[in-house]
Amino acid sequence: MRRAGVAAGLLAYIGAGAWLAHSLPQSTLAFLFFESSLLAIFYARAPHAVKLGCGALVLVVLMPLLGAANAYYLEVAIQVGIFVALALGLNIVVGFVGLLNLGFVAFYAIGAYLWAIFGSPQANEFLPGGAFPLSAGWFFPFLLFALAAGALTGTLLGLPVLRLRGDYLAIVTLGFAEVVRLLVNNLDKPVNLTNGPRGITPIEKPPLFFQPWLEALGWRAEPSALYPLYFYFLVLIFAVVVAVVSRRLEDSHVGRAWKAIREDEIAAGAMGIPVVRMKLLAFAVGASFASAAGVIFAAKQVFINPESFTFMESIGVLAMVILGGMGSIPGAILGATAITVINLQLLKGLSLWFNALRQGGAVLAIPLLGSFPLSELPAQFEPAKYERMVFGLILMLMMAFRPQGILPPRRRRER
Repeated sequence: MRRAGVAAGLLAYIGAGAWLAHSLPQSTLAFLFFESSLLAIFYARAPHAVKLGCGALVLVVLMPLLGAANAYYLEVAIQVGIFVALALGLNIVVGFVGLLNLGFVAFYAIGAYLWAIFGSPQANEFLPGGAFPLSAGWFFPFLLFALAAGALTGTLLGLPVLRLRGDYLAIVTLGFAEVVRLLVNNLDKPVNLTNGPRGITPIEKPPLFFQPWLEALGWRAEPSALYPLYFYFLVLIFAVVVAVVSRRLEDSHVGRAWKAIREDEIAAGAMGIPVVRMKLLAFAVGASFASAAGVIFAAKQVFINPESFTFMESIGVLAMVILGGMGSIPGAILGATAITVINLQLLKGLSLWFNALRQGGAVLAIPLLGSFPLSELPAQFEPAKYERMVFGLILMLMMAFRPQGILPPRRRRER
């Protein structure tokens, strides 16, 4: 009886959120209320089958329906999925093993450029034959190539730097990310490999292999209408696979070895754990997730340039892991969702509201100081320009008041 009541309450919450998001398509708060239903499902004391069913209802049924009515919702959901995969990858290195990596975005860039170069005419600049871009069917093999490329570069980076710890390791990984960004920024001469700061476009999207099946069922739709839903489900499947792999690794002997190294590296080595090999494995696994996410990002955006992979991207992903709780898979998912929503919805929504007030001739009245027309305020006051400040505040507040994160790992919560 109690379980039925919990399930009914969850369904009512989900239904109310979906109704609000559908009825108020321009409301950020309504969409946030709908998204919070996933948090309600996570915290609900319900059987796993009920939670899985409610989660599938939200992610597989309702989100695409809302996205069909408002494409912006799907855009936010796709971005959230990509950053969830990145946060889970970094969580392995930072959370499970305790290695501070400030250059994680480098592996993201490697995967993105891997597909961008060969999935666009760019490769014709240095390879003869004019065989490029590769057909869209190569997208999925390149996802696997990106996993291998990420693992290889993660291992190559880890080999010389894993003797370092703490701040020294962070500085070296930060330098690696800057080296990768400067390389793609300058490798346009003497041989044009990356097209430099101009970026690469157009990049092939994945094939619509299911379109003939839809037409056989009588549903005809243009590729422009199918691709948002396609990318949404592609990113959803990828994020779920990354979460499941992370979970399986956490519960395995490899995960226990990673945590032992995090707690006391010397004691772990004395107990027979191959410390260097385990650290290299963590670097390789995390980097492979980021690299594969980069392939999806490049195909979705159709255009990439070095500015897509700045140091701030690494800090943003690190803030996601810290906010959710280092070493916690649900925490990394929550942190990625919260930070992405803050960037894409709250700050941009506040900027739109601020611009509407400026154009409407609103006046800001401050006691003792006088009145100031908002139209005379410079554009630097737009909230969307304060992304870096938000990351900094999140890191400072979490370290000061809740260093274990919002959803810390299970063992830490039991203490």
